[in-house]
Amino acid sequence: MTDVTSTQPVWMTPAALAALESELEQLTAGGDEAAQARVLELRDLIRRAEVGAKPDDGVVEAGMRITVRFHSDDSVETFLLGSRDLVQAGADIDVYSPTSPLGSAIDGHHVGDEVSFTAPNGVDLTVTIVAATPFA
Repeated sequence: MTDVTSTQPVWMTPAALAALESELEQLTAGGDEAAQARVLELRDLIRRAEVGAKPDDGVVEAGMRITVRFHSDDSVETFLLGSRDLVQAGADIDVYSPTSPLGSAIDGHHVGDEVSFTAPNGVDLTVTIVAATPFA
């Protein structure tokens, strides 16, 4: 569940915002008392929604398509930094949370930066940010 006390913007696609607004409308029209926690979560997400493309300035942040190169094996991975729940259905891209170990390590960095973090399995990894472009 979303922290309803947060003031941080939440990036989402226009389609995701429309889906959240539709769900909120359905829940409030139904008067379901059991759905109150979800209603509060939806209102918070909608209040903090940041919709649309990010600037193409090479800064890593939620809403960006990120490519990193892992130093351990030179593999390259491209993913969306954000929340799968806030991306349109059918988007063919892996999604990493900004609060994941990799996401939180690279957030706010720039293309070309080398960043180290500890993976959930306890392994220390280093990546180079190869690209950070707006996710359309």
